[in-house]
This record gives sequence, C-alpha cells and structure tokens, in this order.
Amino acid sequence: MTSPTTHGPDVTVRVFTQRFSSTPRGARLARRLALHQLDRWRIPYGSETSDAAGLLVAELAANAVTHGRVPGRDFELTLAHTPGALLRIDVSDTRGERRPAAVAPGPLDEGGRGLVLVEALASRWAVLDRVPVGKTVRAELDLGPGPRSRRTAGVP
Repeated sequence: MTSPTTHGPDVTVRVFTQRFSSTPRGARLARRLALHQLDRWRIPYGSETSDAAGLLVAELAANAVTHGRVPGRDFELTLAHTPGALLRIDVSDTRGERRPAAVAPGPLDEGGRGLVLVEALASRWAVLDRVPVGKTVRAELDLGPGPRSRRTAGVP
C-alpha cells in the first residue's frame, strides 16, 4: 500500500551571503548592500520592512566590528528571504567569547542601546554558536499578515 502524496505550495528561499572587513566602512557597506539586495527581492527601499532590516543590519554589523573584531578576520552577513513569510538576518564574527545581551542602559550611559533597538524591531533574535569558531547574531522579521510578534526566548 502506498501513502497518499500531498502537494503543498512551493517555497523559495533566497539567500545572500557576503564577507566584509571588520571596519566601520565594512559595516556601512553591509547595510547598503543589504538594502540593495532586499530591493532586488522586491522589498522596496523605504518600505517598513526595508527600513527595519536596514537598522538591524546596521546595528548587528556595528556590534560585530566594535565588539567582535579579531584583527585580520572579516565578519559575515547572510540574508535569507522566504517571500511572504520571513526575513532572517545573520551577522557572524570570530569572537565567540564576547556574547551580546540586551540590558537596559541607565539614563546617563553613552552606549548599550543597540540591542534594545534590535529587540524592538525584530520578531525574534538570538545568539548562536558558529562552528568552528565565533558566534552568529540572528534577527528575524516575520513578513506574514498581522503585526510582528514580540521577541521570543531564542531562534531555532
């Protein structure tokens, strides 16, 4: 006896991956190329999703350059887009021992607001181990109907 075959809708996942120098210029370039790629994937520049993704890439890339930099090593940006469902932003660096955490800064603190911004914009975000060395900070934006869900305790 054979089991019935069910056919669901085809799912296309588009992926963009690029390495950048661990410099402020590399972080700016990562944001610009991410916005350009999203526009090619029909997420228009200036749309709510494009603006949120641009801010997320900018913050995660700046963190990789500032806190995850190892001399002579690049950081990596990966965008994965499932149309109508999900946009995943991964920023990887080679410094696994320095893991970010969203902690509300004090009113006089000069920094520490970046991950608060990530938490506010992303549907979910997490820090993952990167094999063989380093870490990946992942932020996801839900693209389906309805408001974006709040951050959950980790991203698979």
